[in-house]
This record gives sequence, C-alpha cells and structure tokens, in this order.
Amino acid sequence: MNDPRQIVFVVDDDPAIREALDSLLRSVGLDVRCFGSVKEFTGAPRPDVPSCLVLDVRLPGKSGMDFQKELAQSDAALPVIMMTGHGDIPMSVQAMKTGAVDFLAKPFREQDLLDAIEAALEKDRLARKQTADLTALRDRLATLNEGERNVVARVVKGLLNKQIAGELGVSEITVKVRRAQAMRKMQAGSLAELIRMATQLGL
Repeated sequence: MNDPRQIVFVVDDDPAIREALDSLLRSVGLDVRCFGSVKEFTGAPRPDVPSCLVLDVRLPGKSGMDFQKELAQSDAALPVIMMTGHGDIPMSVQAMKTGAVDFLAKPFREQDLLDAIEAALEKDRLARKQTADLTALRDRLATLNEGERNVVARVVKGLLNKQIAGELGVSEITVKVRRAQAMRKMQAGSLAELIRMATQLGL
C-alpha cells in the first residue's frame, strides 16, 4: 500500500479523528490529505492519481451522505468509505446502494479501515486503467478510414467476407485487405480480439 502515487482524502469535522487517521495512514506509507468539511475538500486541488475518500456522515454544511450521492452521480466518481459515530442499518444500506466501498461505524478497528482503503484504491486503479484503455482504443479507431470502419462494423455483426463484399459493393479481396489493415491499426492479434474491441467501442 506504500505506492507514493496514490492519495487518501479524509473529511471529518473532528480534529482529533483527523489527526489520528493522518498518523495511522502515514504509518503505512500512504499520502493523506485531511479536511474539516466538504467545502474544504472540494476547494482543494485533487492530483490525477489513484485516490479514495474516507468521509464522515455528519459534517457541518453539506452532509457526507449527500456528498457521497453527488460523487456517485458525477463523472469524477471517487471511491468512498463512509464512517459515522451515529450510523444505523438503513443509512449503511443506502450508502452501499449509492456506491460506497464500505461503511464503518466508529469506533472501528484500524485494520478494517486499512482493508477498506486498499479495496477502494484498487477500485480506482482499475477504473483508471479501463478509462485509459478505452481512450487508447478510441485513438486507434480514429486511424481507420471509412472503408475499414465499414468492414469492421459488419464483421462485428457476424457477416462473412462474401456478405460484406455484397453489402459494400466491393470484392472479397478488398474486404480481406481492409479487415487486415483494421486489425493492424487496432493492434488486434485475432479476429475475436478485433470484435471485442469494436464491441467495447459500441460499433
């Protein structure tokens, strides 16, 4: 967990809890940023690295529950671990339904928090990788010309070369050449991989 390129954000209005969490998380090599309110957190810069948010339910101003719902509905979704000294089962269920990684009732075991943070950071790492992979696929797709895209779109539908040639009014050889060029540009090692890529891109 001691990757320096990841950050744990903590939002809690109790200075003693912020200090305790800061000390705990730094002791296992994590970079920590602590805030006393949602407003403080949203006003601070957020580096583009794997991150998660340890968020108290009851806060001055906007509550943690309301902010967690906002985050879950936004494009800048951040894995959230909810914590509270006043929690109940319905609140926990609601937090999990809206995407919280975990819900910890104070006082909680340090290891439970560390385990939840590791799960949350892994979730963010995976989401970032999926986003990067999809961006790379879109960049490759942009290198295909119209003819190659037309062939790929029909390959995904399961059409044979002969059928594709008939639909496009070209020869089978042309279809084969365009398919081969598309596979090369998309860096697909097989036809099955090309179809998987095209499906990811919604073709």
